[in-house]
Amino acid sequence: MSWLVFAILSAISAAFVSIFGKIGLQNIDANTATAVRSIIMALFLIGVVAFEGNLSKIPEIVGERKTFIFIILSGIAGATSWLFYFLALKNGKVSQVAPIDKLSVVIATVVAIAFLGERISLLNGIGVALITVGVLLTALH
Repeated sequence: MSWLVFAILSAISAAFVSIFGKIGLQNIDANTATAVRSIIMALFLIGVVAFEGNLSKIPEIVGERKTFIFIILSGIAGATSWLFYFLALKNGKVSQVAPIDKLSVVIATVVAIAFLGERISLLNGIGVALITVGVLLTALH
């Protein structure tokens, strides 16, 4: 059952990629932000490798401004998502892990409604509900 825990942690982490990214993208170029996010993700994963004793030193990360903090958080959320996803894949079936990972769509939608004030249509709400039902049905097989 460890695959289920890792898959759920992956979904939660992936959801916050969208939320932190949305907040951090205010007044900056999206492609540049994506590139910076990728650099942050790489640095996070280098830290994991260093923690495991497989790397001798870790480069320093320097924050530039307040919005950059949200890009950093988005990068960390993305990196943890991939870590949990691969742990789930190692211990579970792709046909179960991958759909559960898509709970990030549901979590991101709920968090966006609750904290960003976003609104969704009835049709969008039905789609999110169907994703939830699909994930549950997939996990039960």
